Formats: sequence, structure tokens, C-alpha cells
Amino acid sequence: MRVVTVEAESSRVPTLPSEGIHRLNKPDTRGGIEDLKAMTQLGVPYPMLLYERFLGRPFAGHKDSVSELVGDSLEVRIEETLGSAGISYRKTKRAERVPGFDQAPDFIIPDEFNPQVVIEAKIAEDDGTARDKITRVQHLAHLSAQDQISGFYNYEVIACIGGRGFGIRREDMKKLLLATRGKVFTLKTLSRLFECTKLRELKTQRCI
Repeated sequence: MRVVTVEAESSRVPTLPSEGIHRLNKPDTRGGIEDLKAMTQLGVPYPMLLYERFLGRPFAGHKDSVSELVGDSLEVRIEETLGSAGISYRKTKRAERVPGFDQAPDFIIPDEFNPQVVIEAKIAEDDGTARDKITRVQHLAHLSAQDQISGFYNYEVIACIGGRGFGIRREDMKKLLLATRGKVFTLKTLSRLFECTKLRELKTQRCI
């Protein structure tokens, strides 16, 4: 059995902007292993035990409660971008069942009866959430490839993303780029949706 030693410095809380709070910024983890050693020797005052793991995950609970609101900001921008070009679209609801899709994408253009383009949108602050979205995108790309063979549908898959979760693992981003054939956009690059995708063929008016 190989024993791996973790250096205390590598476990310290990273430096964040003043408005940020790191999840490791707690008395037992703030300074890495040295803090853990001190806790085992000196004991822990009861008030210091009242972290999120004992209080019902208040930080994570808050993050979960606002995650949809954060994601909505991206979806609103997508709607505005599509609307400015006069493109019809179908925005699906959470967990909605749509005929032809075992997992409904966030946007179907122009609609589920004749999908030409589908868009998956997500702002993810952790790599687990980002990987879940990437898996959905890969699945949509796989379905589109099958439909191309059968002659039923052949829609283009686009991903609109944001948040640090997508930048943690380079291999995950590689999967996303391959699944969409490079059609990955952020809030800063949404203006290029029409220039770089099949959406340019569906525009009915000039974008301002």
C-alpha cells in the first residue's frame, strides 16, 4: 500500500476576491493540515462546530436556491438574442417531457416538430454540475447523429455555458467541444451565435 502525504500549504484556502467566501474557509481547514493537527490536540469549542454540515448545509442550500436564478440570466440573454433575429424557438420547462427527446434540451429551434437547432444552457460553479450538463450535451449529439442516419431529424447542438465549473477540468471541455463540434458560447460570445451556427439560416430580421 502506498501512502500519499499531502503538504499543508497545498491544502490552504486559496486567495479570493473580497466578495467571495471559499468553502474551506473554516477553522479546521483554513490553514490546511496544520489547523487539523491543532484541532485534534486542543479540541474544538462548540460554536466552531456550527458549520454547514451541522446546520443543514446553509451555504449549499443558499447556492441551490439561487442556482436557477443565476441560470435564468443566461437563458434570458439567449431569448433576447434569438428574439432580436426574429427566430422562433421553444423554451422547455424544467423536467418537461417533449416527444422525440428523452431529455428535453433547454431550447428547441424552431420547435419540437421540426428541430433544426437545440441549445443547452448552464452556469455551473462546480465541476460536478458542469459534467452533468456536458453529459446531456453529448447525449443530444448522439441522438442527432442517429437521426441523421435514419433521416428523421438532424439538428445542430449548441452549448451556452458560464461559471468556473466548466474551467476546472480541461478534459471535460474537450468533450463538450467535440460533442458540439466547437459550437460552445459564453455570455461574452453570444453575439456570434448567428455567425458560427446554423441559426444564421433561420434569421428573419437583421440583428441590432
